[in-house]
Amino acid sequence: MKKTIYLASPYGFSKQWKSKLLPDFVTQLESMGLDVWEPFSRNNQVDTSKKGWAYEIAVADRDDVRNADGLFAIINGTPPDEGVMVELGIAIALKKPIFLFRDDFRLCSDSEEYPLNLMIFSGHPEDTWRDYYYTDIADITNTEKELSRWAKQGS
Repeated sequence: MKKTIYLASPYGFSKQWKSKLLPDFVTQLESMGLDVWEPFSRNNQVDTSKKGWAYEIAVADRDDVRNADGLFAIINGTPPDEGVMVELGIAIALKKPIFLFRDDFRLCSDSEEYPLNLMIFSGHPEDTWRDYYYTDIADITNTEKELSRWAKQGS
């Protein structure tokens, strides 16, 4: 059985980002044998002209984070997208395996050790958090990093 990974990302809000950036992440994760739950694709059946559509999407995303085996979060921006941060917080609280991607060179932290708010890294081991942190899309499949090891483990 394939492991599922929730892809938390702000890239579905922009037509350009959705067509040019998001597919590369999905392809990289799928190449590792993972079943990628990308919320913009999973919720595209929601009729946004009907009352309650926003709540329906929020609940579906929350439930997908809960039901996925792990979470991969794109955390670019200063600060990163608030929806991604909520999804990440849910995953941390549920003690899900969490993998972070940031190729944004700007720092967004009060700590010299972490590139972002230190709470984001509370879901990782203190000494090896960098094994869960990716700064280049080509590095996602790096067999020396934690995502590759996790993807190979049985569900």
